[in-house]
Amino acid sequence: MENLWNSILADFEHFTLPSFFAAFMILFVSIDIIGAIPIALSLKEKGKVFHPSKVAIISAIMFMAFLFIGEPLLSFFGVDVSSFAVAGSIVLFVLAVEMIFGIQVFQDDDPSGNADIVPLVFPLFAGAASFTAILTMRSSGTAVSTLFVAIMLNVVCIYLMLRTVSLLERWLGKGGIYILRKFFGVVLLAISVKFFMQNLMIILEPFFNK
Repeated sequence: MENLWNSILADFEHFTLPSFFAAFMILFVSIDIIGAIPIALSLKEKGKVFHPSKVAIISAIMFMAFLFIGEPLLSFFGVDVSSFAVAGSIVLFVLAVEMIFGIQVFQDDDPSGNADIVPLVFPLFAGAASFTAILTMRSSGTAVSTLFVAIMLNVVCIYLMLRTVSLLERWLGKGGIYILRKFFGVVLLAISVKFFMQNLMIILEPFFNK
């Protein structure tokens, strides 16, 4: 654990505000914190109880686990990071299409009724889209320290959203939430296309050099 922490501190020399802001926004959109507001409200209306601090802590643990062991895990299965990033960019693309057009592609078919873990932590916050975003950014050269700070700030956003969800609905209104979700959907769409082209060129580069 000490060596891990030291490596994060040493990596902070690669930390820049533009890369941090980009990483934060990509994660914020992938986690879909704005889109989770109506879901959290629906859970409350159904009498489900969730604890913001517990959800935030478990989400942070899952994000960090995937940040540090995601790449070795892919290597174990014989998958290189660029190939995963291309596949991941397609997942992000589909998520963006869901947000923009209001359709559902990813089905939530988990029978569990636990609102803390399912559906809030997984698959809503720490799900396929956020895991994909983390590994895709990592494969694109984003520093671990940048991702670490971006993840922790997003975890704080998750906590604050769950704590103030009823207030947010009154403040933004259903129309405001709808507009924000569409806007972030377009942003995620553009990001997914960029990741796809970036990593596809890395995969195809050996063929061009022949």
